[in-house]
Amino acid sequence: MIYHLCLGSNLDDPNSQLDKAIYQLSTESGISILRKSSRIITKPYGMLNQPDFVNQVLEIESNDNPQDLMENLLYIEMSMGRLRRIKWGPRNIDIDILLAGDLVLDSRKSPLKKPWPQVIIPHPDLQNREFILRLLNELIPDAIHPVLHKTINEIYYELLAREEHNE
Repeated sequence: MIYHLCLGSNLDDPNSQLDKAIYQLSTESGISILRKSSRIITKPYGMLNQPDFVNQVLEIESNDNPQDLMENLLYIEMSMGRLRRIKWGPRNIDIDILLAGDLVLDSRKSPLKKPWPQVIIPHPDLQNREFILRLLNELIPDAIHPVLHKTINEIYYELLAREEHNE
């Protein structure tokens, strides 16, 4: 299955943290990194009083089902020293599943084989995060969001128009 992941860091040399996470992903059995977006510096989302982030989107292929992949991603975060103290707080690494083709999955509504980790695909706030849409638009502008039924490009430019209107 093809997955799109977002990596982010704003602590401990963020570019180095992304490099370490990508290396760990590349050494995982059953995961192949197909493409990488550029890296961008972004303002924090949610909790604003913290350093800027470096973000990047990866396109990977994995034999893992979404829950097993999420478990691997959380393990990589933990092995890199990620501590979850504050929602949207500073972090040395964050790895989110954004999309998995046309899969729609919410383990809160349709329980999976294991109670943990929780998996929601597509990422529930993807359409409101300019940096995610910008990076996805580099890689898959014509991909259709499986819930909104619009291309990534359309969603991105609609968000930009809304943000411009609100300024």
